[in-house]
Amino acid sequence: MRWRQGRRSNNVEDRRGASMRGGLPNLLPSGLGRRGIGRPRGRGSLVVTVLVLAGLYFLGVDPSLLLNGLPAGPGSGAPTGSGVPAAVSRSPQEEQLADFVSVVLADTEDTWQALFAQMQRTYQEPKLVLFSGLVRSACGMAQAAMGPFYCPADQKVYIDLSFYQDLKQRHGAPGDFAQAYVIAHEVGHHVQNLLGISDKVQAARRGAGEAEGNRLSVRLELQADCLAGVWGNHADRSRQVLEEGDVEEALRAASSIGDDRLQRQSQGYVAPESFTHGTSEQRVRWFKRGISSGKLESCNTFEAAEL
Repeated sequence: MRWRQGRRSNNVEDRRGASMRGGLPNLLPSGLGRRGIGRPRGRGSLVVTVLVLAGLYFLGVDPSLLLNGLPAGPGSGAPTGSGVPAAVSRSPQEEQLADFVSVVLADTEDTWQALFAQMQRTYQEPKLVLFSGLVRSACGMAQAAMGPFYCPADQKVYIDLSFYQDLKQRHGAPGDFAQAYVIAHEVGHHVQNLLGISDKVQAARRGAGEAEGNRLSVRLELQADCLAGVWGNHADRSRQVLEEGDVEEALRAASSIGDDRLQRQSQGYVAPESFTHGTSEQRVRWFKRGISSGKLESCNTFEAAEL
């Protein structure tokens, strides 16, 4: 991926090494299963929205630890304590990753600004928070083991850069465009939030049973995959960012995180009724649809007769 000459985003919030003093909630809420997600109490319950559920599970990192939610409100998006990152030594590789993330975020900004302008709408750029280990969001506390996620309550994407090593080693999906796909997927959730799609899905889930709620979640996730592809299409047409093999990197990443593959790896069998993100084949298909067409209307998973 040709990214080094790209614009850097002003919307990156670096909390790596930030202090998290002040006492932390229990890391293992009672009744939490290995792949379950704890339901926080109080106003922090926004963490159970479908977008957060999607984000925490996104790339197959086992969300086995979830801190009880903390109250949302003033200052909830900042770490406890001084909030000033401690002096830490970071490798050149990590700093290059941080630079890369900033460029990809800026590229998504340019793409979605243009696409929203075509719809006579204003694109509100999300923040991207770099963190290490633990982070406080407006949706509650999160841990690096959960993987990247999007919080609709503060309109921020959260990522611990160590995740990219897991993407390469555990999921067999190396490459910079595979890494870019991760960010583009989470930004896709932000686009859904701005367009009101996520609110409609959340309202529908409230009146549905678990199986139907899961089916709605799958359609939401596949749409985010398609929107990631839409970004890739426009980024390449406008700024010629793709190199040979880049699309295959993203497709490999999408395939490696399908519900069927992850369930087979973790439990030895597949339970389709519990899918929340779609199969490997579906995720690949919808990303390909987005990157081939570059059109938002091609991403209407909710009216698709077949996923």
